[in-house]
Amino acid sequence: MLRRHFILLIALLAAPLWVASRTAAATPYDGLWSVLIITDSGTCDRGYRYALRIVNGRVTYDDPSFDVSGRVAPGGQVSVSVRHGQSGASGTGRLSAASGTGAGRWSGMSGGSRCAGHWEAEKRG
Repeated sequence: MLRRHFILLIALLAAPLWVASRTAAATPYDGLWSVLIITDSGTCDRGYRYALRIVNGRVTYDDPSFDVSGRVAPGGQVSVSVRHGQSGASGTGRLSAASGTGAGRWSGMSGGSRCAGHWEAEKRG
């Protein structure tokens, strides 16, 4: 179960889960994104796909037990930090409004184990 929470933490590094309102997006990155998280080193599970969200350029998540802090800059640069209990991860990368895709790197720690890898994202909404 700890690994599943850690993978969810990593998923939050990439970007968005659903649009918060029916109004026009505040940034070209706002909306639904499908994010593939891949572990390249460490003992975390190999990979997962998640749906995440960006609202007004802010990376958010609805579960209050996760402390998520992240932004997407006007040029598409993503920087996110996620904490859940004693597990945590951080990541960086870039989203493209033109292609609706993104990619980056992440690293984190869960239960004393370090893991790292990369992520790929595709805008869905």
